[in-house]
Amino acid sequence: MMAVSSTCKDGSTKITMDNGKYVRYTPEQVEALERLYHECPKPSSMRRQQLIRECPILSHIEPKQIKVWFQNRRCREKQRKEASRLQAVNRKLTAMNKLLMEENDRLQKQVSQLVYENSYFRQQTQNATNLATTDTSCESVVTSGQHHLTPQHPPRDASPAGLLSIAEENLAQFLSKATGTAVEWVQMPGMKPGPDSIGIVAISHGCTGVAARACGLVGLEPTRVAEILKDRPSWFRDCRAVDVVNALSTGNGGTIELLYMQLYAPTTLAPARDFWLLRYTSVLEDGSLVVCERSLNNTQNGPSMPPTQHFVRAEMLPSGYLIRPCEGGGSIIHVVDHMDLEPWSVPEVLRPLYESSTLLAQKTTMAALRHLRQVSQEVSQPNVTGWGGRPAALRALSQRLSKGFNEAVNGFADEGWSLLESDGIDDVTVLVNSSPAKMMGVNFSYANGFPSMSNAVLCAKASMLLQNVPPAILLRFLREHRSEWADSGIDAYAAAAVKAGPCSLPMSRAGNFGGQVILPLAHTIEHEEFMEVIKLENMGYREDMLMPSDVFLLQLCSGVDENAVGTCAELIFAPIDASFSDDAPIIPSGFRIIPLDSGLDASSPNRTLDLASALEVGPAGNRASGDLSGRSGCTKSVMTIAFQFAFEMHLQENVASMARQYVRSIIASVQRVALALSPSHFGSHAGFRPPPGTPEAHTLARWICESYRCYLGVELLKSEGSESILKTLWHHSDALMCCSLKALPVFTFANQAGLDMLETTLVALQDITLEKIFDDNGRKTLYSEFPQIMQQGFMCLQGGICLSSMGRPVSYERAVAWKVLNEEESAHCICFMFINWSFV
Repeated sequence: MMAVSSTCKDGSTKITMDNGKYVRYTPEQVEALERLYHECPKPSSMRRQQLIRECPILSHIEPKQIKVWFQNRRCREKQRKEASRLQAVNRKLTAMNKLLMEENDRLQKQVSQLVYENSYFRQQTQNATNLATTDTSCESVVTSGQHHLTPQHPPRDASPAGLLSIAEENLAQFLSKATGTAVEWVQMPGMKPGPDSIGIVAISHGCTGVAARACGLVGLEPTRVAEILKDRPSWFRDCRAVDVVNALSTGNGGTIELLYMQLYAPTTLAPARDFWLLRYTSVLEDGSLVVCERSLNNTQNGPSMPPTQHFVRAEMLPSGYLIRPCEGGGSIIHVVDHMDLEPWSVPEVLRPLYESSTLLAQKTTMAALRHLRQVSQEVSQPNVTGWGGRPAALRALSQRLSKGFNEAVNGFADEGWSLLESDGIDDVTVLVNSSPAKMMGVNFSYANGFPSMSNAVLCAKASMLLQNVPPAILLRFLREHRSEWADSGIDAYAAAAVKAGPCSLPMSRAGNFGGQVILPLAHTIEHEEFMEVIKLENMGYREDMLMPSDVFLLQLCSGVDENAVGTCAELIFAPIDASFSDDAPIIPSGFRIIPLDSGLDASSPNRTLDLASALEVGPAGNRASGDLSGRSGCTKSVMTIAFQFAFEMHLQENVASMARQYVRSIIASVQRVALALSPSHFGSHAGFRPPPGTPEAHTLARWICESYRCYLGVELLKSEGSESILKTLWHHSDALMCCSLKALPVFTFANQAGLDMLETTLVALQDITLEKIFDDNGRKTLYSEFPQIMQQGFMCLQGGICLSSMGRPVSYERAVAWKVLNEEESAHCICFMFINWSFV
């Protein structure tokens, strides 16, 4: 039945049925229907009949007419939401277009400036050459194309007038970076502007230190934006603290603040950083709000801050935020971060961490915009239900996890951490903290009245270098395959240690997990991190140890997108009570993997960066950007491991021994997994190497090709001249893999494409069973048609989805399976060939 609805002048609704009959609803009837719509937008037939019975004013309306009203009401609601979404996208596109136009103007000015400087430098070079032959008494020197006059900056005093002079100069230098050409900016790799992007992100080229800049649109007023950004510890996870030492007002309505800021070290192999800053907040003539910062040093004759033990004093060059009100609400924000992080103070292998503008952009500049967008979304959608309705609580939990992990990695003495003596091997560092401030989050009484017996926290930590392992892939393995590296007994002990009642030392029960259930809580709006609860089931209950049967872990995961360029990957977790109360004690542990030399910072401002440059097209020509072979750009990374345990002081020696042994076992597990996940272990970049070159491998390759020709009547390989059969098979574009003829078939051989598809290596291939790579539908098809292989010798499978060893879905156009015969004409194995596969 077709119907059209319209609204009359008196507020009633009119329905036109396909037979020409009109139904007019009174305002009272519409109110009753709207009330039910908000309760149930799609009522069943019985519910509609119940509505007619309960509301006498609807008694003369047919159920079909009520059904049509709800259909039209849902349609109007959908149209309204779509119109609202399109309006929001249009506003964002308008603002983004304005930003792009401004960026285009800036680039044109930069080109003009470079052309002018080029001609100027040529003229100066000619003049210098002429003067050198006639007069050598020139008092100015041309160095690197600039005039340096002495003195360049006259000394200033620490009076308000002197500080204002420094602040005004800082403001001018910051604006020249935010909107001018003071720094040569190049587009950050992998970042493209668009309606769903975070904004326009650029990194520096050829300047002192490291610098990054971003422009974006947020739905918050400028004063609110400035308030949020000034509270740096609330959004910058690496910021330990910011103390306002002094503040004064200026005559122009601005504010000058003297700040002392500390940043955590990202790894145990480097010291933390601190800054002594001047922050200037003011309003420009056009109404824009500016918050700019810079380091104070002795050359400016300003107030000085003595050095702090265990910190390296870094320098912040003119940086800050330009916040401009946007038409229709919201703000357009320009963020500039420019620092000299003193890379000389860390081992040479770690210096890329402190010399990468890309890393600065990801961890600081983009983090500011992401936090603002998240707060803006929370303000615009206040009625979200479930955990999504508690964004502030989730952010607080996320912040507590990150801060607790950073505290464990750094182990500051002023927080109560003290170093334990080594056991003779310095690979694992162990610290103990029994300060009251540390234990405030652990010692409290539960509802049953029994306080926790733990009165100290021990941390075992270590760092290791990894070669040729994509951080995102390794971290995802650690998250999804916890039983491969964790000890269930220690997990249970850690959970019991924060519960009421005593707990004993764990007994190793590795591999005794009954199961792992991941319960997602929430994503951030950019999906760069997510929080979840991990339920480790059936851990076993022991009365002498008071172990729970199930263990719950609150887990924070970030950097799992392997297509994101050079992202730091983190997996941080903490045992929690099953009630998951907001005041639950949190003692975080986990992993952090940071790429070191991924070649992210552009070496030339003229370098073209587009989507095609991130793809590696293999022989098949259909490899996706998620392919392992395309992620081999990152050749080196540093992993930091830190595990914390609450314990009773009289057990310190035993817990310390357990912690050392546990972290060493985790390091061994990570090294084993890293070797298996390394794309270059037997990849195309490593060349053709054993074991594929063994005589057995050559024989198997010959059997595979001869059996294919026997059962399918065509050649598997094209003639490659002098190329051996094994080498041609190894580089075949389709994924070839052999499995054993056992009750539970396991893979015994695969070519390079097959290893890439399974995301594994020849070493770890035999740990993968045939049934694990198929989904439920694939397994049903395989079981039903597998006998056909043994009888007929081959079978063909239609396109579908299978899974890699990492659990990633892989689509394939079609697959062929055939029986591989040996010299005695008996079945040796089954060979599968997946044609035109790609990661979904």
